[in-house]
Amino acid sequence: MLESLFKIKSQGSSVKRECIAGLTTFITMVYIVFVNPAMLAETGMDQGAAFVATCLAAAIGCFIMGLWANYPLALAPGMGLNAFFTYGVVLGMGYSWESALGAVFISGCIFLLLSLFKIREWIINAIPLVLKQAIATGIGAFLALIALKNSGIIVASPATFVQLGDLTSSGPLLAILSFFVIAALLHRDIKSGVLFSIFIVTLIAVGFGLVEYQGIVSMPPSLEPTLMQLDFASAFDISMLSVIFAFLFVDLFDTSGTLVAVTQKAGLTDDKGNIPRLGRALSADSTATVAGSMLGTSTTTSYVESVAGVSVGGRTGLTAVVVGFCFLLMLFFAPLAALVPAYATAGAILYVSVLMLSNLKLVNWDDMTDAIPVCVVLLMTPLTFSIAHGISLGFISYTAVKVLCGKKDQVSMSVWILTIMFVGKFAFL
Repeated sequence: MLESLFKIKSQGSSVKRECIAGLTTFITMVYIVFVNPAMLAETGMDQGAAFVATCLAAAIGCFIMGLWANYPLALAPGMGLNAFFTYGVVLGMGYSWESALGAVFISGCIFLLLSLFKIREWIINAIPLVLKQAIATGIGAFLALIALKNSGIIVASPATFVQLGDLTSSGPLLAILSFFVIAALLHRDIKSGVLFSIFIVTLIAVGFGLVEYQGIVSMPPSLEPTLMQLDFASAFDISMLSVIFAFLFVDLFDTSGTLVAVTQKAGLTDDKGNIPRLGRALSADSTATVAGSMLGTSTTTSYVESVAGVSVGGRTGLTAVVVGFCFLLMLFFAPLAALVPAYATAGAILYVSVLMLSNLKLVNWDDMTDAIPVCVVLLMTPLTFSIAHGISLGFISYTAVKVLCGKKDQVSMSVWILTIMFVGKFAFL
């Protein structure tokens, strides 16, 4: 049965190897069940329900990716997108978390339609590469600000907006320790370095009485507080257009980039470098986003940590299915997730920001018409505390600089349309 479903032998793999690959991928990305519920709880969502929604959305995404697309690619609520959901849409723009879930649902539906009608290639080709790189770096800077703020490493200042916090207090010290431990473990090619870092800092916090131990295993919390709580009326408000676009845009390119990275690493692309069954893979991602929004979590997306499983031999969808079953088992470890303090996950968020900021090396800094839009997105995303504002200002600056520098032929029609929409948003909304 497994052979007929996943074509394991034809990919030169085995059931044992696929299971080991699934466990490896799960260990490298399970930190999301600690980080995501804690982040969503800041919006007023029930943390226990958000934990269950995180596990279920990840499991659904992995099962669809494995059984339908047959790729060793794992999915879960995405880092960066959950930060935008919490700090950008809810806390920053003042929308309710129910409205934000509605926006996630709509973006997922649009993504699904784009996947089914094969419009994805047109969109990706229409958006300039430099803006794709800029958005990734902007989100990276935004995540770094969030991690530094949540851990107390930086604090508010009436004179200078931000200033250095008290580095001698437990929160900042343990956050810094978490980040350094991740760096040390990953440098030694320990794939689960992020997870180990969270556990080490949490154990230290428990040992010093900084958090209260409430057990490890229990029955899953109730999903009722977040299940089907979407507010479509507010989500369809015109002012939510940039929010929906941000969810869609980031998920679209994040998924595409991850698919390319994982399939190339696994040798699953064809002779021309194209990805077979691409539509199915994208449909799995978008369907998981729609399901996750109904359960009560932010956008579900493909995880680049899937490369860890591929590196130990994962070649088929059985790897993803194993990851999905592991997320279902995590439902019974809710007390462990609730035990993890914010500063224990700050190191993981900083680590992800480092990965995203690495896109800066791809920018052509000798061309100011490329460098300026990148800097606008990089600076304005964290300073406005909004990924949507960062993207909007990036498109506007790209178009303006290219036109004023005599390179208007590099501005595609789709970029012109999006720029006009973003100008209208700032002018009239």
